[in-house]
Amino acid sequence: MAVHPLHAADINWDMANEYNDTSIHAEGDKVFSAKLAELTEGAIKITHHFGGSIGFKSKDQLDAVGDGALPIADTYVGPLGGIEPTFLLPSLPFLAKTPEEARNLFLAARSEYEAVFANNNQKLLWASPWPPSGIWAKKPVGDLDALAGLKIRTYDANGTITLLEANAAPIQLSWADVVPQLSTGGIEAVLTSAEAGANAKFWEHLDHFTEVNYAMPLNMIHINLDTWNDLSPEHQDAVLEAAKAAEDHVWQSVVTRVSENYTQMRSENMTVVSDVDPAFLAALHEAGQKAREEWLAKTGDAGKAVLDAYASK
Repeated sequence: MAVHPLHAADINWDMANEYNDTSIHAEGDKVFSAKLAELTEGAIKITHHFGGSIGFKSKDQLDAVGDGALPIADTYVGPLGGIEPTFLLPSLPFLAKTPEEARNLFLAARSEYEAVFANNNQKLLWASPWPPSGIWAKKPVGDLDALAGLKIRTYDANGTITLLEANAAPIQLSWADVVPQLSTGGIEAVLTSAEAGANAKFWEHLDHFTEVNYAMPLNMIHINLDTWNDLSPEHQDAVLEAAKAAEDHVWQSVVTRVSENYTQMRSENMTVVSDVDPAFLAALHEAGQKAREEWLAKTGDAGKAVLDAYASK
């Protein structure tokens, strides 16, 4: 049911997102704002700031939203692993490699995420998945020899640990820094999804994508708790309903996103390598064991309980 405002656009929120306006996460944000405007008859208006245009990177956004510098943000949570290791769960190597697995993993840990956000003066609204991560490079990366010494961007500590174990030369970078580093030769390859690379037109710098299905990391959308508490109950209900619409959209979209990305990449003369040697994948899985062990050591019984819950789904 629509909530009738006293006047149009009573509430204006700036919403930060480090990723491009064509990304799956941006799509979810737009679904959210459109549905929210509909439900509140324009009482809540969101101004989107894609591509980090408001000045915050994902690693900054937890503090920015908690402090009230931002009312709401769409954040890749991997870089927040140094603050709270729970945020490294979605990118544990080769733990969740399909949309169904990634969603089950999120649901197994949702209460943990909600508690972390609450402890940082925030409320979790929904999670937005990345398609599976692969390796973008100027050559096929189909064995450990091809990885050896490769200057490759990783998106969080898990990838850094895993690729070091595989004898690569990983460099952890925020998304906004990736294309500049590709342009100057600071990095030679990127661990990310076909989705992210296609959004940023990586084919202008790289011509191979190797499908290794490393992980399906998550963005999370979170709102300042004071901002949330200031809303009327009717507006809170509208926010939750709009968040559900956005969440449903992104999880449905991710299922077909890879094939769409591959079609676009091939039209740009990219070589997509999907028949990867199982022995190489097994070697990468082994290289990721240290990251998985370190995560469990940091999270203890709570981490084990989440993994047990995920395994039972």
